[in-house]
Amino acid sequence: MDRPFWHPDVHADRRPRLLARGGIKAALRGWFAAAGFTEVECGAVQVSPGNETHLHGFAVEWRPEGGVAETRYLHTSPEFAAKKLLAAGETRIVDFARVWRNGETSPLHAPEFTMIEWYRAGAPWTAVMADSVALCRTALAAAGRPALAWRDRTCDPLADPEILTCVAAFERHAGIDLAARLDDRDGLAADVAAAGITVAADDNWSDLFSKVIATRIEPQLGLGRLTLLTEYPIAEAALARPLARDPRFAERFELYACGVELANGFGELTDAAEQRARFEADMAAKARIYGRRYPIDEDFLAALAQMPPASGVALGFDRLAMLSLGARHIAEVIWTPFPV
Repeated sequence: MDRPFWHPDVHADRRPRLLARGGIKAALRGWFAAAGFTEVECGAVQVSPGNETHLHGFAVEWRPEGGVAETRYLHTSPEFAAKKLLAAGETRIVDFARVWRNGETSPLHAPEFTMIEWYRAGAPWTAVMADSVALCRTALAAAGRPALAWRDRTCDPLADPEILTCVAAFERHAGIDLAARLDDRDGLAADVAAAGITVAADDNWSDLFSKVIATRIEPQLGLGRLTLLTEYPIAEAALARPLARDPRFAERFELYACGVELANGFGELTDAAEQRARFEADMAAKARIYGRRYPIDEDFLAALAQMPPASGVALGFDRLAMLSLGARHIAEVIWTPFPV
């Protein structure tokens, strides 16, 4: 049987990386302070954990004094609360947030982890893309290592990043004309099957898109240099606004290093009616697939209607620390790993 993390010998082996994690976090905090960000602390207990189809929250019970018990959730991201602060008048904020995602356990996933989420009011999404690259460089410098690394892959964040649209990525790595299949589930299914990827009869368009990303594209990203995967189809926009020059796509990007997703960013949607429609569609899909749905945070939608134009990013701090320190498992850089 493996010894627990609290065994003195195990802890002695783990401690150098854990101390280095603290150094990386301090360096990133310094970067945000120098860039004029206000650090905020969003509450973890929310009305809704988030309304993405495949994200699952931890439910908690709130017992108001003298009242009836109500269900609340640990947030999967501080996004809803942070955007309320933007509506309140904050213009440049960051949260080093503890977040929870139920069911996620792997060398790259922990059910409880640290997410760095930041927003720039009035800034284009390219500004937060640049932030993301700068943070990778800052983390690696704090770690004192030559490159980000995971397993047998390396990535030099000092090199100019690759900027790759989803359309270009599908063509290059899967031989699929994504733009021609945006409204054609059956055509995309045929293309995905032809690429050698298993297609299930009940796979919807988003399922097929995700299968290609996971099996053909992600493993090829961030090799040697960072990759910014940009311009997601509007069906995968989540909370991102449409791309002005082509509204079939969204101002959404993901940052990759060593084939690992590190960050997910948006030019933020501020159309509350459109956001409600997306939430309702995603919750209908969750009900169909998982037999459950989460409430919509009406207070969030009210704030969204008042929020200024902004761009924001969520970055997995533990993953960035892991790659900066050459660790092979996310638990190696977490002081007290999740009990499984």
